Amino acid sequence: MTLTKDENWWRGAVIYQIYPRSYQDSNADGIGDLAGIVQRLPHIAGLGADAIWLSPFFTSPMKDFGYDVADYCDVDPMFGTLADFETLVTTAHALGLRVMIDLVLSHTSDAHPWFKESRVDRSNPKADWYVWADPSPDGTPPNNWLSIFGGPAWHWDSRRQQYYLHNFLTSQPDLNFHEPAVQEALLDVARFWLKLGVDGFRLDTINFYFADKYLRANPPLPKELRNDSIAPAVNPYNHQLHLFDKNQPENLEFLKKFRDVLRPYGAAAVGEVGDAQRGLEIMAEYTSGGDKVQMCYPFEMLQPARLTAQGVAQIFTRMGRAAPDAWPCWSYSNHDTVRHITRWHLSDAGAKAYTALLIALRGSICLYQGEELGLPEAELSFEDLQDPYGIEFWPEFKGRDGCRTPMVWQRDNLHGGFSTAAKAWLPVTAPHLPLAVSEQAGEAGSMLEFYRAALAFRRAHPVLRDGSMEGLQAEGDVVQFLRRGDEVLFCAVNLGETCITVTLPEGSWQGIGAELGGQPVTGGTVTLDAWQICLARRA
Repeated sequence: MTLTKDENWWRGAVIYQIYPRSYQDSNADGIGDLAGIVQRLPHIAGLGADAIWLSPFFTSPMKDFGYDVADYCDVDPMFGTLADFETLVTTAHALGLRVMIDLVLSHTSDAHPWFKESRVDRSNPKADWYVWADPSPDGTPPNNWLSIFGGPAWHWDSRRQQYYLHNFLTSQPDLNFHEPAVQEALLDVARFWLKLGVDGFRLDTINFYFADKYLRANPPLPKELRNDSIAPAVNPYNHQLHLFDKNQPENLEFLKKFRDVLRPYGAAAVGEVGDAQRGLEIMAEYTSGGDKVQMCYPFEMLQPARLTAQGVAQIFTRMGRAAPDAWPCWSYSNHDTVRHITRWHLSDAGAKAYTALLIALRGSICLYQGEELGLPEAELSFEDLQDPYGIEFWPEFKGRDGCRTPMVWQRDNLHGGFSTAAKAWLPVTAPHLPLAVSEQAGEAGSMLEFYRAALAFRRAHPVLRDGSMEGLQAEGDVVQFLRRGDEVLFCAVNLGETCITVTLPEGSWQGIGAELGGQPVTGGTVTLDAWQICLARRA
């Protein structure tokens, strides 16, 4: 298959996220790598995805498993080489898959040469490349900002006799985006990978790039407004309204510069908006106007509480008010959240109903590896944990390792076909093995075959990729709407256990999508039992 040149390829695309440590180990060291991913790309192409997103594989001390970058322009030996990456790009393109990589621009590792130079003194060429601040008169940090990983967001450095900002681990100092040289260096990083053939980027913590240049303190957040979608409830990070440590207006101009870098390559970017209060509004701000990033994904569908029909309606109402041309990238699961099968306590029928909803919504889609198998969250012991986040807040919060365990390819294998090593970096748990690709491929009614059918249905109906979305309403557990373009489709999904009869809009309708469980339409109505869907085409 040959990729067509299309600068709007991202619009409505299905992007499959790969966590490289856990996808396929090719050299028997118990850790996934780029060569292993190359071996498994046919699975993703066969699923029907349009692109892959690779979580970080850059040179790193791995204190946050690659999200602490020590060299933006090289591959960590753990994952292979630049030549391996180029092979991956070539192979993916030959299979019709575009390649997006994870850029972590808000912070680096403290092992990065930039930070090593910056911390030497206050007058070196990179002295202002990170967010440094003098202590308060009593020696305490300059303000009350908190780290998502727990405790103050400031760490004392005895060499400079100053604090530096870290929104995450103390080993992840935040870059100073108010310094023009920092912006240009990061744009050069994007150019480096674009020249190697990548088709776009996932931008980690996109709303954290700038901190308030006056370092003003955050106000408290009333208890009734706290939300644990960004940090666990046991973390006092949720006690603040984060007005000044992120979401700064200067970010818009940087995103315009980033878009200018993407434009000659026809590349796209999807930003991660980490904000519990204004995620949808920030997403709309960053994606509207056609001059910033093309897509963002907020956390509204990554919440602990199950997404309801009313919740879907509220999300799209808020988004429409913020910016009609905003472009979301929806996901239910990723490498930072409990898998949605477990998080929302879903049966197979429930999981399939939510998948049908996902492929029908306006926007692009991110699928997380193993989601297509219906993998639940893996139950791990404290001794198995690798995630510093989980170790810090155990046992009230078990961290992110439960969603990061290896992909399962074969049932009759110690590590599910992931590795031949004696021990994998995280264990494959027994409940995952019966859900392996080998057990589901070709099996009618399996979750894998449902995902394949759902993505094929979306591809067969371009209106689902970029058509308008109208008449969204929620009635009980049923969410329904129209998608309008070259054809008009009616979509209704029952997200609950109660049987409901739905009246279709005026006109003549033909039921479609039987392969997804689409119910027949008779006389302008359709009865939806628990977790059933209706997909209909206007005749």
